[in-house]
Amino acid sequence: MMNNLKPGERLDDLQINGYRIIQSPGRFCFGMDAVLLSAFAKIKRGEKALDLGTGTGILPLLLEAKNPEGQSFAGLEIQEESADMARRSVCLNHLEQKISIVTGDIKEASALFGAASFHVVTVNPPYMIGQHGLKNENYAKYVARHEVLCTLEDVLRQSALVLKEKGRFYMVHRPFRLTEILAGMSRYHLEPKRMRLVYPYRDKEPNMVLVEGVKGGRPRLTVEPPLIVYKKGGTYTEELLKLYGLDEPDEERAGK
Repeated sequence: MMNNLKPGERLDDLQINGYRIIQSPGRFCFGMDAVLLSAFAKIKRGEKALDLGTGTGILPLLLEAKNPEGQSFAGLEIQEESADMARRSVCLNHLEQKISIVTGDIKEASALFGAASFHVVTVNPPYMIGQHGLKNENYAKYVARHEVLCTLEDVLRQSALVLKEKGRFYMVHRPFRLTEILAGMSRYHLEPKRMRLVYPYRDKEPNMVLVEGVKGGRPRLTVEPPLIVYKKGGTYTEELLKLYGLDEPDEERAGK
C-alpha cells in the first residue's frame, strides 16, 4: 500500500484495531477535535451513520472501530483530493463493506442520500465565519477552517433532513458560537440533549464544545462534567489518554 501513496502523503497509525489513515500535511491532518467527537458520538447496533465534511475519513474510521456493531458508515466530502485519500484509507483497512465515501457538497446531502436515511450524523465543521481568524493561504486548510463552502446553518439544515425521527446529531465546535449553535439546533428540531465543554487546562477558558441533539426530541439538556486536556506541566490527563487509547502511566510510555 505504501507504493500507492502520492507525493506529499504519509501513512499514520490510528492506534485502534490496527487501522491506518492516509494524510497529507500539506493539505489538512485530523486533530484532537475529531478524536474527541468519535468518543462522544454513539452508534448502536444496526444503525447507519453519516459524517458530513469527512475530510480524509477520520470520523468514519474511528467510529467503525469504536462501534463495530453499526450497520454502515458514510462520509461526505466536497474536496476530491481528500475524498480520494479517504477511499484509499478505507481500502487499506479492508472496510469497503462497512464504509463508503461520497464526493459532494454538504448543502446537497439530502439530495445525495435521501431524506431520513440515517440514524446518526456527525460533523466537525469549519469553525470560523468568513474572514474571522487568520486566513490560511493553503486553500484546503482554509476550506476546512472557514465557512466558505458551507455555513453552520447549512450543516444543521441538511443534518435535520437526512436524519430519521429521533435520530442523533453529534458536533464538535467552538464555545464562542455556542448561543448560535443551540438556537440553530432547536430551530431545525435537533433538540440539544447533551453538551460537554473541553478545557486545555483546568484554569483556562474552554476551547471546544461537544454537543448531541435528537431530531424531534423533547427539550432537556444535560451538561456533562468538563473534559480537561492537560495537567500542569503539559502532560495529558488520564481521561484524555484513555480517549486516545493510551491509558498507560506516563513513566511506562516514556520507557518504551
